[in-house]
Amino acid sequence: MWRFAGMPADYYSDWLRVASEEALHFTLLSEHLHSLGHAYGDFDAHDGLWAMAERTKHDIVARMALVPRTLEARGLDATPPLQAKLQRAGDARAVEILDVILREEIGHVAIGNHWYHWLCRRDGLDAATLYPQLVQQYAAPRLRPPFNLAARKAAGFTEGELAWLETGG
Repeated sequence: MWRFAGMPADYYSDWLRVASEEALHFTLLSEHLHSLGHAYGDFDAHDGLWAMAERTKHDIVARMALVPRTLEARGLDATPPLQAKLQRAGDARAVEILDVILREEIGHVAIGNHWYHWLCRRDGLDAATLYPQLVQQYAAPRLRPPFNLAARKAAGFTEGELAWLETGG
């Protein structure tokens, strides 16, 4: 969060809250994996979020556009189908944990939305026009349906942004 100096104090407070909640998410998942005889890291995972954080480490506008609003927001879309699979498998605890994570991730994406739009206003940039340019410039993943429109709306996506997503960007 200190990578980008000179932001308002609320920016740093927001991201401290996100860090605290992400630590809770890790703890919940790690403990549940342990209860199933596994440890965090036992399973393959992708590093898309980390890779994008690295690619945008020099550009706060791109970071806000592409990490919380793209990659973390994709988690909003993926969670309900994952919960359905886990429910069918009988893992009620995992479904409960994902309820907590989904609720808090909506807040994280909302923070990213807030600061992306704030930065665009500050810098005189058109957020809607800039976003697809950043997606292309930084090779962000193409987002495909299904989209969790209710969660995305709760996280502050505009109707125009949602329409853009649904038309394939």
